[in-house]
Amino acid sequence: MKLAIASDHGGFHLKNAILKFLSSRKIKYVDLGVVDETSVDYPDYAAQVADKVAKGEVEGGILICGTGIGMAITANKFKGVRAAVATDPYTARMSKEHNNANILALGGRVLDESVATEMVQVWLDSKFEAGRHERRLEKISEIEKKNFK
Repeated sequence: MKLAIASDHGGFHLKNAILKFLSSRKIKYVDLGVVDETSVDYPDYAAQVADKVAKGEVEGGILICGTGIGMAITANKFKGVRAAVATDPYTARMSKEHNNANILALGGRVLDESVATEMVQVWLDSKFEAGRHERRLEKISEIEKKNFK
């Protein structure tokens, strides 16, 4: 598995903690920034990760801003991207099992490192359940086809 990861200034410290966690699990990743806490515009970084996920260059992504919300909103503008904001291990697991989220969005100002790394582990270890959830994702894909011409 290979992931793309990026943050804005509000997620910089949490991103570094997650990078250490990914390295400890020998999970390959590409770090698309930021390199410090200088204020940046989160859409620029969310778009880089979402583009790689949408093109199939990576199998998933992790985005971190102050709350995760802005990153997810931006990422979900890309065809085929299902970015989910998770707030705890349960929502991280459900985002994968029920929604087959291919990007996990986290809040650097609302999560501590231990909870966030647990959430990443749960998300990576979870599998899409398909079944009744697949029908729902197909409906989302149909909406996407109509709106992303």
